[in-house]
Amino acid sequence: MPSIGTLAFDEFGRPVLILKGQESKKRLFGIEAHKSHILAGKAVADTLKTSLGPRGMDKCMVSPDGDITITNDGATILSMMHVENEIGKLLVQLSKSQDDEIGDGTTGVVVLAGALLEHAEALLDKGIHPIRIADGYELAAKIALDHLDKIAESYPLDLTKLDPLINTAMTTLGSKIVSRCQRQMAEIAVNAILNVADMERRDVNFELIKVQGKVGGRLEDTLLVKGVVVDKTFSHPQMPKEVRNAKIAILTCPFEPPKPKTKHKLDITNVEDYKKLREYEKEKFTEMIKSIKDSGTNLVICQWGFDDEANHLLLSHELPAVRWVGGPEIELIAIATGGRIVPRFQELTAEKLGYAGYVRELNFGTTSDHMLCIEQCKKSNTCTIFVRGGNKMIVEEAKRALHDALCVVRNLVRDNRIVYGGGACEISCAIEVAKEANQIPTIEQYAIRAFADALESVPLALAENSGFSPIKTLSDVKSQQIAENNPRLGVDCLNTGTNDMKAQLVIETLIGKRQQISLATQLVRMILKIDDIRLPGESEE
Repeated sequence: MPSIGTLAFDEFGRPVLILKGQESKKRLFGIEAHKSHILAGKAVADTLKTSLGPRGMDKCMVSPDGDITITNDGATILSMMHVENEIGKLLVQLSKSQDDEIGDGTTGVVVLAGALLEHAEALLDKGIHPIRIADGYELAAKIALDHLDKIAESYPLDLTKLDPLINTAMTTLGSKIVSRCQRQMAEIAVNAILNVADMERRDVNFELIKVQGKVGGRLEDTLLVKGVVVDKTFSHPQMPKEVRNAKIAILTCPFEPPKPKTKHKLDITNVEDYKKLREYEKEKFTEMIKSIKDSGTNLVICQWGFDDEANHLLLSHELPAVRWVGGPEIELIAIATGGRIVPRFQELTAEKLGYAGYVRELNFGTTSDHMLCIEQCKKSNTCTIFVRGGNKMIVEEAKRALHDALCVVRNLVRDNRIVYGGGACEISCAIEVAKEANQIPTIEQYAIRAFADALESVPLALAENSGFSPIKTLSDVKSQQIAENNPRLGVDCLNTGTNDMKAQLVIETLIGKRQQISLATQLVRMILKIDDIRLPGESEE
């Protein structure tokens, strides 16, 4: 075992271990460590601040391979940024946590965390201990979350009136590249969620919703297919391009003669043996086709490929077939059509077939691209959102936007309470937290006031991104909220002439906003508790 240091003794005979290589390591501790963390957090938050709100700017990310991504989704931007700093990496994980749990609000949570760190720096300069600041932030977060529950409103989940759900999805899509067909995308997201939602359990299985994209066409050509769209085509060009009342055999066994599972090889030395082998193969193929026909199948979907002879036999027996369909797609088709996945031809029976009312091949413009669309399925609770766009970047960004909208509608199915956006609930919480700070007799009241100021960073960023004077806009809205006792007043980003977010239909889910405040506070508490950091030197990298 290599030596890690030397043992020495002080003048009283006490042992002291002197570690090797300490001069090559970097170490930050005390106030320097805190300042370093805060600076890193602010740098990451400032990068995202300009992407907040409907007037937020997009970021262009170029990968090492030269692939270009244009987006204003906070989680996507941070996941593609090469962040070296350890505190910066924590903020990346914060955004990912918000995306995994809620699906929306990934930019706002990082902006709030950055503001909390920035205000903590001023308190540290005053000489307040970091633990007291962290405790004050925890108290303030509790006050803010309690106030959010008070100002929240319940939204009716009426399946005959979808406008409330559509308006909430439209708020999410307002800051995305798809905002020009905002209403259409919101309706697609709502219909997709309600198609697969289990209203008794108040839950949504996202695995039943597939988002498929194809370059070409316009964003307005995006549609919701109540069924499955597969990026495959019929195995033979002469097979029919559509099948009605399809009885589908879903196979995971290869369409080829069985091979002996042994390491031995078979040597054929004469023509007769070769002909016997050919006859054996043909006989096996015929048996496979017969077992499929006997079960009543009129469409075959196979996970594996098959050669030209099998393809020819399928065509001659008028059996349309699709090959090389991936595992997840096979499972989705089985769920949608109510069929069973069959691993061996001998097990294929009429009861294991899936049913679809209409299977057709989609063509796109002048290209040779084709896709298979399986509609009118036996179980209609699976669906596919088929996204079109002028180029790959638009299609990918539209997929991300639709994912956010789907998550927001799912959150409303789980918990139908909402708050109003445009910074309205942040300003209302900031007023309440600042008021409560005066009731706290201990030094934590400074941290609680700082938390109230940090909450105002969201409306300030919204106003700045919309081209308004941020401080003047915030002070006007804040004084109006206090005078009218109206928590629905926010920043009029779109310059419609009213600050009432209820009239503008700018709506956010309560659980999304609660999660933002909780996650940002937890992360900042953790960062404030770090007072010593050791980094490897150049020799150890």
